[in-house]
Amino acid sequence: MNKSASIVSGAENLLFQCAKLQPHESLLIICEDPALGWYDAKTPDFIAETAKKIGLTPTIMSVGKPENDLDPKITEAIKKHDCTIYFSRIGDQDRFAQLPPGKRSVMCYIRDIEMLGSQYGQASYPAFKQVKNAVDEVLLNAREIEITCPLGTHYTGSATNRARKDKVDVSVLRFPLGVPLPLDASKFSGTVALSHFLTPTGSKSYHPPSVELEGVTYAEVADGRITGYRGDQRQIEKIEAHYDMVSDQFNLDRNAVHSWHAGIHPGCDYRTKAANDPDRWSNTVFTSPRFLHFHTCGDYAPAEICWMVLDPTIKVDGEKLWDNGRLELARFAQTRACIDNWPELAGLFEDPAQGVGI
Repeated sequence: MNKSASIVSGAENLLFQCAKLQPHESLLIICEDPALGWYDAKTPDFIAETAKKIGLTPTIMSVGKPENDLDPKITEAIKKHDCTIYFSRIGDQDRFAQLPPGKRSVMCYIRDIEMLGSQYGQASYPAFKQVKNAVDEVLLNAREIEITCPLGTHYTGSATNRARKDKVDVSVLRFPLGVPLPLDASKFSGTVALSHFLTPTGSKSYHPPSVELEGVTYAEVADGRITGYRGDQRQIEKIEAHYDMVSDQFNLDRNAVHSWHAGIHPGCDYRTKAANDPDRWSNTVFTSPRFLHFHTCGDYAPAEICWMVLDPTIKVDGEKLWDNGRLELARFAQTRACIDNWPELAGLFEDPAQGVGI
C-alpha cells in the first residue's frame, strides 16, 4: 500500500470504523493550534476532506491550549453536532463525563499525518476493541495480578468487586484505541519505580506540567495510598513539592493512587525525544504496550499526576500477559481469540514498534 492509500485507510478507520459516521449526520472537528506543537494542521484537514466525500459538511473549529474552564462557544458547538472529533487536548479533559444524549465524541491521539498512515492509524478499530475487551476480562477476573519492571517495581493486588461490577471507563471514544479499562488500585500494594518524568494525566491544566526525575525513586504504596518514598533526598523533595502544588491548587487527596492500566497498541511509535515535551510524550506513548501508567494525586479518574513505568511485566495468576513491555495475546484464551478473529493482528504483535522517546 502506498503512502497516500495508507493515509486514506487511516482516515476511514477513524471516521467509519471508530466514529461510525453516516452521511446524514453532522460532524464537528475541533483543531488545536499547530503552533502549540501537539498536532499538525494536515491531519484534521485530511479528515475533513475524507468526510466530505461521503456527503458530510464538517464544521472545523480552531482552539488554543486547554484551560480548566471550557469555552461556552465550544460547548454550544458540541451540542449542535451529532459527533465531535478532537484533534485537541480539550477532548481528554472531560473523558469520564457523561455525554449529552444522542451525542458521541472521539478523542484522537494521532498527532500528524504520518501517524495517521502508519500501523497505529490503520490497524482495525474493531479489532482493538476486541483486544481491549479481552484484556479487561482477563484482568477483572484475576485472583492476583503482579506488576514488575526492570527498574525494581513490584506491585501486587487484584481487581475490586466494585471494578468488576461498575467497569468504569471513559465516555468518549479513543482513536487509536490503546488502553484497557483503568483498574481500581485500592487493593494493590507494593513498590513502584519512578523515573524520567512525572507528567499530567490530561485532566486539568497546571504549571509546571511535568517534573524531570534523575535516577530512580521508589514510591511505596499500601492499598492505593502513597506511604512514602525511597531514594535520593533531592528527588524525593522535588516529587513531594510537585504533589503539594497540584493537590493544593485543586484541593485533592495528594496520596491517592486511583488506578492503573498498560498500553495495548503495538503500532504506537514515538520518535520524538520525551524531554522535548514530557506532557505530549506521556499523553501519546501511554497507548504503547511498553508503558504502564498510574493515575495518582486525586481519588477520582484519572486523577492528576502520572507515573510512567517502562517495559512492565504483568502476571495474571502467575501467567505473563505483558512480558517486559510486550502484550502476549497468545497466552490467554480470551486474548488469543482476537488473533483468531483478526489474523492481521498477529504480525503487529509479533513485531511491535519500539519508539518510546527515551
